Amino acid sequence: MRIVLASASERRKDLLQIICNNFDIIVSNFDESCIMYNGDVKSYVMDLSKGKAMNVCNSLKNSAIVIGCDTLVFFENSILGKPKTKEEAYHMLKKLSGNIHKVYSGITVIDSNTGHSISDYVCTKVQFSHLTDDQIEKYIDSGDPMDKAGSYGIQGQAGVFVEKIDGCYYNVVGLPLNKLYYMLKRIGVNL
Repeated sequence: MRIVLASASERRKDLLQIICNNFDIIVSNFDESCIMYNGDVKSYVMDLSKGKAMNVCNSLKNSAIVIGCDTLVFFENSILGKPKTKEEAYHMLKKLSGNIHKVYSGITVIDSNTGHSISDYVCTKVQFSHLTDDQIEKYIDSGDPMDKAGSYGIQGQAGVFVEKIDGCYYNVVGLPLNKLYYMLKRIGVNL
């Protein structure tokens, strides 16, 4: 069965290659702003992943298993998305400095042939060390935080900011492989 990753993320592509060596990528053009955050971060992130997967699923002419995913950083009852400016990245990293935050990923797997879908989520706690302004500014100058939820990527230079994690490392990168593997099995895909 054809597998389609509904994502433009290079990180998700690289992670999916760990468990699946043959898949296609079709970038979802789902409008995330149509999903309103109602205070339930778990439902919100699953709804985003389902929207992305459904958007791609509806564009297919042949049957496939479609994987949608969305990852966000949650701290002090706020969602920290991708920063729009360097100043926003600075403020996010300053908030995370010396604190524990949560990274949520919602995953949806859809069989386009049957319409059967499964949505689930993963949450990982991440503890940052105390960061100096110099560390934060140097990291922002690298350009790395600008396309990442919470303004950091654990798999890159910001890995040194992470004191410890409680949960799935791959979730923090952007695609929780253990959860995805067993969701694919449940829908009938044996990798």
